[in-house]
Amino acid sequence: MMSTKAFTLVPAIEREQLLGDRDRGSLECVECCGRNLYVGTSDCFVYHFLLEEKTLPGGSATYTATRQLHRHLGFKKAVSELRAASALSRLLVLCDGCISLVHMLSLEPVPSGARIKGATAFALNENPVSGDPFCVEVCIISVKRRTIQVFLVYEDRVQIVREVSTPEQPLAVAVDGHFLCLALTTQYIILNYSTGAAQDLFPFCSEERRPIVKRIGRQEFLLAGPGGLGMFATVAGISQRAPVRWSENVIGAAVCFPYVVALDDEFITVHSMLDQQQKQTLPFKEGHILQDFEGRVIVATSKGVYILVPLPLEKQIQDLLASRRVEEALVLAKGARRNIPKEKFQVMYRRILLQAGFIQFAQLQFLEFADLNQLTQGDQDKVAKCKRFLMSYLNEVRSTEVANGYKEDIDTALLKLYAEADHDSLLDLLVTENFCLLPDSAAWLEKHKKYFALGLLYHYNHQDAAAVQLWVSIVNGDVQDSTRSDLYEYIVDFLTYSTDPDLVWRHADWVLQRSQEVGVQVFTKRPLDEQQSGFNPDDIISCLKKYPQALVKYLEHLVTERRLQKEEYHTHLAVLYLDEVLQQRPCTPDKDAEVTETQAKLRRLLQESDLYRVHFLMGETRGAGLPLESAILHGKLEQHEEALRILVHELADFPAAEDYCLWRSEGRDPPYRQRLFHLLLAVYLGPGPAAPARTVAAVDLLNRHAVEFDAAQVLQLLPGTWSVQLLRPFLMGAVRDSIHARRTTQVAVGLARSENLIYKYDKMKLKGSSVRLSDKKLCQMCQNPFLEPVFIRYPNGGLVHTHCAASRHTEPSSPSAGART
Repeated sequence: MMSTKAFTLVPAIEREQLLGDRDRGSLECVECCGRNLYVGTSDCFVYHFLLEEKTLPGGSATYTATRQLHRHLGFKKAVSELRAASALSRLLVLCDGCISLVHMLSLEPVPSGARIKGATAFALNENPVSGDPFCVEVCIISVKRRTIQVFLVYEDRVQIVREVSTPEQPLAVAVDGHFLCLALTTQYIILNYSTGAAQDLFPFCSEERRPIVKRIGRQEFLLAGPGGLGMFATVAGISQRAPVRWSENVIGAAVCFPYVVALDDEFITVHSMLDQQQKQTLPFKEGHILQDFEGRVIVATSKGVYILVPLPLEKQIQDLLASRRVEEALVLAKGARRNIPKEKFQVMYRRILLQAGFIQFAQLQFLEFADLNQLTQGDQDKVAKCKRFLMSYLNEVRSTEVANGYKEDIDTALLKLYAEADHDSLLDLLVTENFCLLPDSAAWLEKHKKYFALGLLYHYNHQDAAAVQLWVSIVNGDVQDSTRSDLYEYIVDFLTYSTDPDLVWRHADWVLQRSQEVGVQVFTKRPLDEQQSGFNPDDIISCLKKYPQALVKYLEHLVTERRLQKEEYHTHLAVLYLDEVLQQRPCTPDKDAEVTETQAKLRRLLQESDLYRVHFLMGETRGAGLPLESAILHGKLEQHEEALRILVHELADFPAAEDYCLWRSEGRDPPYRQRLFHLLLAVYLGPGPAAPARTVAAVDLLNRHAVEFDAAQVLQLLPGTWSVQLLRPFLMGAVRDSIHARRTTQVAVGLARSENLIYKYDKMKLKGSSVRLSDKKLCQMCQNPFLEPVFIRYPNGGLVHTHCAASRHTEPSSPSAGART
């Protein structure tokens, strides 16, 4: 590995500036916003420094930090995290599980005392969704297990807007828009907190290494992956960049384009995002913080703060060219496009290309020979060097103005060179915009046995049928091409996203015959909008009848993922589950046998679905030795006594019986729930086997669910031999509920009496006033005069005919209804 000098390490804050003569205390966290640098310490202090930058003649820089203020937060714990919200002039400080708001300059807490409690870590949303410029969005890991909370933070108040549950305990979080990137106990995931949709990324072992979750740009994150890899992931759950390899013990990472900077116990390493190579290593011991702030990379030990100053990109490129490392220089130059204004970049890039060309020619001494044959003189190494140079040259010019009018020739030549050299860039060329001539290119690819690449060429030219047929031939072994070991899965994925129904149906049997579980994905993973066109579920089910495993997967997709409310799908899936359960059962049924995955799915479907044919399934399970399933079906038919009898007498599964009462009464009124629990108590106390065990279960039921019972009815059912001490929790709960109900009723009666007294007073006031009626007085609804002394008067003084009031019940000149007198 050849090193590149991309950064220099310069001190910003020394130990004496930070801690002075104090022996206690150490640096715990850092935040930088413009010239403002903040440091949080282990003894609960926050320090504010101003940074002064001085540029040196060589393009590097030095920093001077001047201490402004420091403040003790009043806790005994360390300051865990600092984040600046410059739009609000606020600094968010996490200490002792609480996020406080302090002023960025005075470090004074906001007068309102606004804070967020119960946080273990937090992140700011740099791509906010609220649209309010006077607040920032904060995502916290809550002390509540497996919970993420989203807050809006204003200058002097905070507001919770969302609480999200996670599959496992979150350890680290980064946020972009509605998307959370989370490090959980065993994996990384992307979670859309608006829709609840989650996407698994890859495994992660929290016991082996510290998680790293870093937002590096719009909808993109950097993560510490397995095997010492820095992995990039978008909010869609895919990686658009190759990973970088860093230390297994990395404890921090930052991005300063085009580099990823990583920190471990002994070194700072710099890795290129363009070619994934490690470019620089800087010794740095006892470091525990590495963060980037708007392009400024800061590292810190427990005693001091340092800044990694990047060398200008053009200086780095010139150093590479001076070392004859042309490929690296060109890669870095192309990557610099996003950091340099367009016109300046074009001038610089042309100059770099010219230098690179002269270096390449000088290395091979092209000017000493008249043509390639004279140059190489049969030396295949030189021929290979010439072709590599030609590939490099054509690849560089194909996207410039030089290629205008020659795009087909350039891309076709590149394809031939790549295919002949077995170059990885062949596939990159074919999956991006290209102008390769189809007949010439197809013949060349076939000549060099690049059949997978030939399929990509067909696909690019809208000949998907030819592409898939060629790939199928590779998988079947009719032609040999080892480009992709996972070509079968690639074909399935290709067909899944194909918009041509005929192509999918033509190859459906082939993909299913090779693997039912994978092949069915052409139907289950298809985008929902495409499932409506050319892929009728009934047609798919008819096709899958020959493939039972695939049929189950597809019905699960319809029922549990798409949630189609169609009886035959639910019934069909239940019957398939039942058949598999019966096939898997041992010859001699054992009620203590472990529940299989299929049986668990069957029970879940029977409980959660209300669409299957209950009577039909009841007949299928009768005599099949499936008591729990039968109990569920009896419950669906409201045959609760029979269901509870099965659970108590046949299975002796008392927890299941209690769960049954809770399940069937979910969403129902209290009397219905009470009736179920009384039924269960009656079954426990009734005749049957295992009486002592049922007696214990009855006592536990009463004591655990006292609120669900009518105490008067229960006392009439209980045997006289039971002691008061045995039922003490139940009796205490019953007495407490009775007293509470009586007091609540008394309060309600008192309130009703007060309200009635108010109404009587209002009525007396209204009756005490006189009304003058004449033939000039008009009804305020129909605007006609009163012909007889019969009328209705509204509280606002309006007079109307009795028949007008009967047809309309709103006050005249009033939008709301009023009382009549």
